Amino acid sequence: MTVELHPAMARAFEEADAAVERGEVPVGACVTGPDGNILSSAGNRTRELYDVSAHAEILAIREAGSVLGKERLTGCDLHVTLEPCAMCAAAISFARIGRLYFGAEDQKMGAVENGPRFFTLPTCHHAPEVYAGLGESRSRELLTQFFKERR
Repeated sequence: MTVELHPAMARAFEEADAAVERGEVPVGACVTGPDGNILSSAGNRTRELYDVSAHAEILAIREAGSVLGKERLTGCDLHVTLEPCAMCAAAISFARIGRLYFGAEDQKMGAVENGPRFFTLPTCHHAPEVYAGLGESRSRELLTQFFKERR
């Protein structure tokens, strides 16, 4: 039985697939507006842009802010294929994302359910609702295959 993904998570996976084609770690992200429509999407571009901050989440948040013409994305949701790292979790908090949906957890670099658990820290001013495990097996397979081919 195949479970159909939300269109925003499906777009995030399209971005992750495109990242693989560029030789990037396969992570994709998509921001939806308060009306549920897709505002932006991006895949990792750290190697392409020579920018360690060019994670899918950061790029999608930047683009959504440009589309809306504001730095706060109140009422917006973020769908991402992998648990965000500390840098991305901070950006999610600063942007005031309402809900975070992610695929696979990241025991090594994740900062939402693993590592520092950023949204539970007293220094975190805004914590989104978090929903994990959406498309988890597909995300894990993408990552496993990507790193297997590079070793």
